[in-house]
Amino acid sequence: MAENKEYVFTKEGLEEIKNKLDELKNVTRKQVSEKIKEARSFGDLSENAEYDEAKNEQAEVEALISQLEEQVKYARIIDESEINADLVSPGSKVKILDIEFDEEEEFYIVGSSEADPAKKKLSYESPVGAALLHHGVGEVVQASTPEGIVEFKILEISR
Repeated sequence: MAENKEYVFTKEGLEEIKNKLDELKNVTRKQVSEKIKEARSFGDLSENAEYDEAKNEQAEVEALISQLEEQVKYARIIDESEINADLVSPGSKVKILDIEFDEEEEFYIVGSSEADPAKKKLSYESPVGAALLHHGVGEVVQASTPEGIVEFKILEISR
């Protein structure tokens, strides 16, 4: 296992991880086990692609289970009372203005374990999340992204 690390989650994010872990342990694991059993019934395992595929899937599922168990074990939930509504912090919802494109966007600042840019959940360790951290409404911040330096103005902070 990796060194013991703290995994920061919102309360909802940790619940999602626990639900996914539960499904992997109680549903997916059994499905993969059935695939292995079925593939064994095909005979010679040395030339059995279905068996090899099922064993690989089993290894991936077990690795994911192990990873999620570690995240749950070392999870720290963002305490809502610690969130300062005046400054961006993990757990904040932030409305920003992309100065170059004059576009408003809203993000939820979360721990890296639950980051999902497609769902507007940014890790506080990401370039944009880190740039916004500890800044307040009206401030202009710069984030160094793969596309270059991007400037944002913080319009609103909420929980």
